[in-house]
Amino acid sequence: MGTTEERMEILKMIQKGQISAEEGATLLGALVREKEPSPRPTSPTPRPQPRRLRIRVSDLETGRHKVNINLPWNLINVGMHMGARFAPEEIDLEEVMQALQAGTEGKIVDVEDTEDKERVEIFVE
Repeated sequence: MGTTEERMEILKMIQKGQISAEEGATLLGALVREKEPSPRPTSPTPRPQPRRLRIRVSDLETGRHKVNINLPWNLINVGMHMGARFAPEEIDLEEVMQALQAGTEGKIVDVEDTEDKERVEIFVE
């Protein structure tokens, strides 16, 4: 809001007939808008980060799980670098990391390796 002096000056101008009451109201309104803080842009509510990454390797013939790894979220980078040595060529780990950084949840990879008779699934939970 404008200072008391500014508001008094506008009221005196109205009293002296230098400006109309409507013009005075407009000026007073401008003082209020000028001094009000501009609203801050609201950011979208941050999504909670997933808590873990699960990697599951299953035998295609029996359906039995050969590997079931649950990585805490803060170990994802380490786990991805370690897992890169064992991942089938069909899995693009850069794409997986981009999906993780974008906040994707649920199953993000589902690959069948018919040569080794394995299925690799990666979940973000």
